[in-house]
Amino acid sequence: MDLGITGKRALVTAASKGLGRGCAEALAAAGVDLVINARGAEALEATAAHLRGFGVNVVTVCGDITSDAGLQAVLAAAAGVDILVTNAGGPPPGSWENWTKADYLKAIEANMLTPIALMTALMPAMIAKGWGRVVNITSQSVKAPIPQLGLSNAARAGLTGFVGGTSRQVAPYGVTINNLLPGIHDTDRATALDAGIVATRGITAAAARAERCATIPARRYGTASEFGATCAFLCSQHAGYIVGQNILLDGGAMNATL
Repeated sequence: MDLGITGKRALVTAASKGLGRGCAEALAAAGVDLVINARGAEALEATAAHLRGFGVNVVTVCGDITSDAGLQAVLAAAAGVDILVTNAGGPPPGSWENWTKADYLKAIEANMLTPIALMTALMPAMIAKGWGRVVNITSQSVKAPIPQLGLSNAARAGLTGFVGGTSRQVAPYGVTINNLLPGIHDTDRATALDAGIVATRGITAAAARAERCATIPARRYGTASEFGATCAFLCSQHAGYIVGQNILLDGGAMNATL
């Protein structure tokens, strides 16, 4: 399918690995020029070199986007983009009695306030052009909270509430905002969560993975490429009537009708 976005320009954050890279690859394959950001320079430049193989222009901005300096550097490079894909690593697992106010503020900064800042800065230009796409990568925990991921549950739920209202305000101008809610995918995040199970229960990594797969109707972890393909479709010319939605990509793990 021709997504109709060849020649558009996109910003993808946390794009050097995992789901962010999957989204960047799918957009590059659709002919979208990219600004990509991540904290690790080596992985970021390696990803950029790979993406340029699709024949698109790629600009890299290395830095912590949750800092003022990092955010401003990214916004300077991404001025006027047509597409925004926000992504950030999730806060560490734990338990409510051990989290401090500083832990909550860090989670909210990364997983709520920074995506909102990016949207606030970049959507006016989209509105002026009469076309834009925003996709936020959140989590399945927005629909089904995960007890040990309380920091993520809280911050991402806040972002979801913001998107719910704001998406309806910008839709009349041809700008859509939607959220993608990943379940477990075969990324560094999955490896880290599995490692936590290994550490607490003393089982092997293979056993931890097998146990988790058994809870997923698809009986496997998702892939970054299939996640990216869904993201690219939401960014396409064909998705203009999808507004303010929270789309699960979890292999059927959440058992719900709606």
